[in-house]
Amino acid sequence: MSTTLLLAAYALPVVLGLALILPWTAPLFLGMSEKLPFLKTRRDRIFAGLNLTLLAGLAISVQTQWIHAKVSEGANFCASNTIFSCDDVIGNANYNTMPVLDVSWGMVGMCTFAFLLFLTYASSKEPNATWVKTCIDLGTLMTFAGLGVIGLLVSYEIEMEKICQFCTMAHIANIVALGGFIQLRMMHGEKAWND
Repeated sequence: MSTTLLLAAYALPVVLGLALILPWTAPLFLGMSEKLPFLKTRRDRIFAGLNLTLLAGLAISVQTQWIHAKVSEGANFCASNTIFSCDDVIGNANYNTMPVLDVSWGMVGMCTFAFLLFLTYASSKEPNATWVKTCIDLGTLMTFAGLGVIGLLVSYEIEMEKICQFCTMAHIANIVALGGFIQLRMMHGEKAWND
């Protein structure tokens, strides 16, 4: 499968997740709410969009970890002479390791997206539980902190003069998730939470 098709497959759930999260897209989904009841309320649409986006982020992170393993073995996955070369970015041992824990950024992404997905999925199943507010606050904090990590990783790409397409897609998933968590945080405890 080509890199472009694979990226498109990852982009589709992120874009759909974004569409579910955005407040002005509700009319697009209300017609389908009879067959898909989770589309009836804004809260449930945001949870669905977050779950979809975070699942895509997890899959992308698994892909980057796999690329890291392949490049470490000497194989190529998406090497290129152009600015887009995930092999050059992910395969660079000086930049593709989290300084504190000495693990690859793909592994950090896998763990982070898996934990965030657990928070949103559990919260979507019990939206009125007392612990949901804590999960939403934690998700907001983690995705906000992710902006700092994104800034660091983008600075590495600028220094290398290469762009990792898969990393960029994971960064976009984090930003979309942050938007979803912020909206849930603003809604929680308000009348709109149970409408």
